[in-house]
Amino acid sequence: MQRAASSRAMLERCETSSAVQVDERVIEVPKTYEEINAKIGAGDVVVVTAEEMVDVVDDLGAEEAAEKIDVVTTGTFGPMCSSGAMINVGHATPRIRISRAWLNDVPVGCGLAAVDLHIGATEVAEGDPLNREHPGLFEYGGAHVIEDLIAGKDVRLKALSYGTDCYPRRELDTWVNIADLNEAYMLNPRNAYQNYNVAVNKFADRDIYTYMGVVKRGLGSANYCSAGQLSPLLNDPHYRTIGIGSRIFLGGAQGFVYWQGTQHDPTCERTEGGVPTGGAGTLATVGDLKQMDKRYAMGVSMYGYGVSLALGIGTVIPILDAEMARFTAVSDAEIVAPVIDYSHNYGHNEGEPLAHVSYAELKSGAIELEGKTVPTTPLSSYVRAREIAQKLKEWIEQGQFMLSEPVQALPSAEESAGFRPLKHRPVKQEGGE
Repeated sequence: MQRAASSRAMLERCETSSAVQVDERVIEVPKTYEEINAKIGAGDVVVVTAEEMVDVVDDLGAEEAAEKIDVVTTGTFGPMCSSGAMINVGHATPRIRISRAWLNDVPVGCGLAAVDLHIGATEVAEGDPLNREHPGLFEYGGAHVIEDLIAGKDVRLKALSYGTDCYPRRELDTWVNIADLNEAYMLNPRNAYQNYNVAVNKFADRDIYTYMGVVKRGLGSANYCSAGQLSPLLNDPHYRTIGIGSRIFLGGAQGFVYWQGTQHDPTCERTEGGVPTGGAGTLATVGDLKQMDKRYAMGVSMYGYGVSLALGIGTVIPILDAEMARFTAVSDAEIVAPVIDYSHNYGHNEGEPLAHVSYAELKSGAIELEGKTVPTTPLSSYVRAREIAQKLKEWIEQGQFMLSEPVQALPSAEESAGFRPLKHRPVKQEGGE
């Protein structure tokens, strides 16, 4: 790994320590959120990115690193399908209770109050040929609407209603702009998987088209989607500091974790260092769409599959003690991901991983699998993940981003029932059971 600077050089300006000297022994004193926020306010905080922390702990050891470093920042950027946005368009004259609606021809959710709408990132524009002409292009969908709103573009709203005494209007066709919306916020049920699969194509006699991209036949590619050592939850494997109420970077703005994400499953197998070897934890996130930057929230078209939102997320991890210093020093060589066949096994919920490979191997450009050298393809951008971690670092150093202690922890392996598949109970043709 290339070093941007010596870890000791990064720490030269830090003369204070969270330890007391007794005789010649150093006794560690755990830090608190309040102490770290006070240092942010005073401009005395020491912040490094998770990438830099690998070198810091390698040079200083976890105990000394915990004394010197106050905060570690993380980042990830990639497709996150379980994303969306809530908007309130305001009341027209005469009023309408919207029962069906489209934004730039993309159907949006209307099962709420009169003018509250939900934009699902993966919803496709009405009239799209989908996969009738395989592989479909999926040129525009909900994620693109979200990107256009963030960019300040006008978006066409078409709405229908059945009409009521208090909401007499039945049709509406107008342009809307994010500047005129009462509320517009990103609301995502599942983001930032702790770890994720590596997709390969072992059995199909053709390339396959998936949410992991185009996976080439004959083990011709290995597609992965994680920032590895920079990824948020991989740097807090047991969710000590990331939880409900945590302030985060979301789409270029400050946002929050509002719950565990759907499919949150901390019960998967872990390495001795606590790093999960499968998907594990997820985050549910929320943030102000009006403050976001389309560089970090982009609609993407997945060839032959559908639409998704490429989203940037970053977290800040307070170094409360030596254990957190060790956790945030995890390197790509220490993180492994499961290699899964997507031509049959994934779709049919069958089989075990073909192998586990490290992110160091994945980022090298090729892995060895079943006697073959398989080229690797990232769906996530490590360059942009690094950019997010650096931006968070700057915000903290400038006093623009304070730490928020979680009001409730994410479910741990001991508290979680794990992820359960659908209990399939086929409906009888002549009534239920």
